[in-house]
Amino acid sequence: MTIDQTVLQEERLSPFLRVTLRIWVKTYRSIIALISPVFDLLVRLFVAQAIFRSGVVKLSDWDTALSLARFEYPVSWMAPETAAVIGVTIEIVAPILLLFGFFTRGAALAILILLAISQIEYIPTDLNLWLIAILGWYVLRGAGGFSFDRAVAGGLGGSALPFAQPVMRLFQFLTDVGAPMWLCVLRIWLAVTLLATAGMINMAGSEIFLPVRSLVGISPVLAIILTLSLVIGLVVPITGLALIITLSTLAVMGLHPDLTLYPMLLFGLMIVFGAGYLSVDRMISNWLEHNILFDRKYEDVPEHWPHIVVVGAGFGGLACVAKLKNLPVRITLIDRHNYHLFQPLLYQIATAALSPADVATPIRGLFRNDGNVRVLLGEVRSVDSKAKTLTYGQNSLEYDHLVLATGASHSYFGKDEWAPFAPGLKTIEDGVSVRAHVLRAFERAESSNDPERVKRLLTFVVVGAGPTGVELAGAIAELAHHGLKDEFSRIDPAEAQIILVQSGDRILPAFPEDLSAHAAASLSNLGVDIRLKSRVTDIAADRVKIGDDIEIATETVLWAAGVIASPAGQWLEADTDRAGRVAVDDYMRVAGHDNVFAIGDTAGSNAWDGNPVPGLAPAAKQAGVYVANYIQKQLLDDKQIAPFRYKHQGSLATIGRKSAVADFGFMKLHGALAWWLWGAVHVGFLSGMRNRISVLVNWIWSYFTLQLGIRLITGKDSGA
Repeated sequence: MTIDQTVLQEERLSPFLRVTLRIWVKTYRSIIALISPVFDLLVRLFVAQAIFRSGVVKLSDWDTALSLARFEYPVSWMAPETAAVIGVTIEIVAPILLLFGFFTRGAALAILILLAISQIEYIPTDLNLWLIAILGWYVLRGAGGFSFDRAVAGGLGGSALPFAQPVMRLFQFLTDVGAPMWLCVLRIWLAVTLLATAGMINMAGSEIFLPVRSLVGISPVLAIILTLSLVIGLVVPITGLALIITLSTLAVMGLHPDLTLYPMLLFGLMIVFGAGYLSVDRMISNWLEHNILFDRKYEDVPEHWPHIVVVGAGFGGLACVAKLKNLPVRITLIDRHNYHLFQPLLYQIATAALSPADVATPIRGLFRNDGNVRVLLGEVRSVDSKAKTLTYGQNSLEYDHLVLATGASHSYFGKDEWAPFAPGLKTIEDGVSVRAHVLRAFERAESSNDPERVKRLLTFVVVGAGPTGVELAGAIAELAHHGLKDEFSRIDPAEAQIILVQSGDRILPAFPEDLSAHAAASLSNLGVDIRLKSRVTDIAADRVKIGDDIEIATETVLWAAGVIASPAGQWLEADTDRAGRVAVDDYMRVAGHDNVFAIGDTAGSNAWDGNPVPGLAPAAKQAGVYVANYIQKQLLDDKQIAPFRYKHQGSLATIGRKSAVADFGFMKLHGALAWWLWGAVHVGFLSGMRNRISVLVNWIWSYFTLQLGIRLITGKDSGA
């Protein structure tokens, strides 16, 4: 099918149907993609425990196991002792491999053969048949995302191991062809079983091949309807759900007292993975792929679809793209980095608690399965709103809608000459640089023979007592007291002085006063010296001046006092406030530009009950989703668009390793409970399962061992 034909076919549908259908299908696929690895792991867990339990019982009473092999279910072509040893070995080893997804196909095949022999040579049971059906799926498809096999598959195919490439090609063929064919076989197998249950067909010895007893009680009319659905492969996920509900109802009514979980697991596989080959569902899926979704290659996406350019892959930009990708639009996401950075945990890179890879995710990996999303690496230099073009590097790009989510950078309030002596935290490079600076200060103190310089090197000044400053000061105190304990010969890191400088009359001014007081008490317990009503007037390489007459001798100053928005306002020649935020209307549109939106730290919005929207991740995400919904309504010609309203979900800040404060308006928390809540929220907000697991493991290790493992000094040393 050519692109022109595709466009004509797609144009036959109304805008409402195209948009709605795409949203429904993409949402359904997203849900399935989210639950499939979890469900796959659960299936392997239940199958493995059933087989493993059988092996343990036999192993615990070996004499009985041998007796059964000799007299109860002897295999005519194998000695009973050999059969017993092989059987128990399979029942003990193979389930463990199956559970962890290691050599999954081989483990599943071994168990399948064992069950098949038992089914044919001994007493046939429905349980064996259900397990064989499930294991056949794993023989052909292999384990899902949560498995060792999937983790090493990418590298194994290109390795120098003997036969690795042909074996991986065979496995890929089984996954692409064998697994859908197995789903087709399962459909026919279940259809025949339903007909046998309804008494419409009679087969001698059917109990060996058909689990008729498990489906007894299903009415003939329902059996026929389900059979038709299975045979033609129409709405098979719904059919699987109907079978689960029907059998569960019969079990509750007492008609199936011996019903096991395994039929439900098989039906669940059909719900998650579909009908397979030779099915109407597959035909519908292919039609949607070619006419609605276009999710295979970007060049296949119709050019007449609206082109939306999103600049910035922060929280707001990603939230906007994640919502837009379900619409019939072309999306280009531009960022000057190839990763999305989780900035709330950036201070933990600076204090050696986490590595950069723990809090950053490659952008392309987030949208690899979305054919209408194109990711570009580049830094935008200018925007021509009249021509609807923007320039990045030496390239230009046309757009129909432009979303500016370009974030903010440090603001030194007109004292940019302080920047070399007081770095801030906005990028990974900043975090790594600050980490090196902090760790190098301890190293230089260890090697110095000048007591005055040692004191200066062990003095750390954090300017600004918002959440970043408070968390940074607490983390440095933890590093000095615990992370570097007993690491040095001449100095005691615990003698380091951490000074938190705040121009206002309390720390965390955005929090209620009682929570600010709790945070101040926690910092004091860590040994942090809090200086309130103290305005920094000068910063040099070896000192900080506060007010007119106070000087603090230090070689480490960290800036957390203010930010300024990106130059997006200059690109558009738009009105901005003192912090550089672009003036937007009630719909997050840049004033005078109906097709240009600004969100996050880029936007100067008063959508918080008339107050400025805070520069928080949830605020940026809400604005990103709102803009996506606004564009969706435009595609549907829906003029009823409500103005953007920011809904505050709460504020969190942590102090060290066992204290935090949380403000949700209706509820305030502090101490250990708030700390656990802070950790759960931040792990949940991270992008990617790998990052979540990595951060969680690092935190658990640091919490119980009081050790920080990322104490690396990188970059050139300017001298001791």
